[in-house]
Amino acid sequence: MSIERHQLYLDILEKHKGIVFKVARSYCSNEFDREDLVQEILAQIWRSLDTYNDAFKVTTWMYRVALNVAISFYRKDKSAAYKHTEIEDRLLTYDMVQESENEQNLSALYAFINELNDIDKAVLLMYLEGENQAEIAANLNITISNVSTKISRIKQKLKLKTA
Repeated sequence: MSIERHQLYLDILEKHKGIVFKVARSYCSNEFDREDLVQEILAQIWRSLDTYNDAFKVTTWMYRVALNVAISFYRKDKSAAYKHTEIEDRLLTYDMVQESENEQNLSALYAFINELNDIDKAVLLMYLEGENQAEIAANLNITISNVSTKISRIKQKLKLKTA
């Protein structure tokens, strides 16, 4: 393991660790499962670091890794042994107060997100993070028009839910 690779990993996680926690929170309502999913995502980010293509934004790449892990997380045999890279404690802390100034609205949003299917969850999470439709389409291997349609339908569902 090179020092540069390790430092790059730490820098990326320090700047963008919120992505990992948002994806985990959206896909797991149980705290223990969420912790397992976070560990699996962090390990996969480490393993995938060499495949990062700097033609894409780091956040786009992180979403792709995190979402792929989240979607396949429960398809795996739970008895399989997972290899975890030791992560410094400071990376595993996340200021939930900062993320949730309005806890009621945030809880309602996560409840809504949890009701969506896996692809719609992924589209909404990336959309809320400010990813453009082309990046979302590239991450999920769907067309841009499909992304547009999904966003429109998700918005309609949300309006009905809040009406």
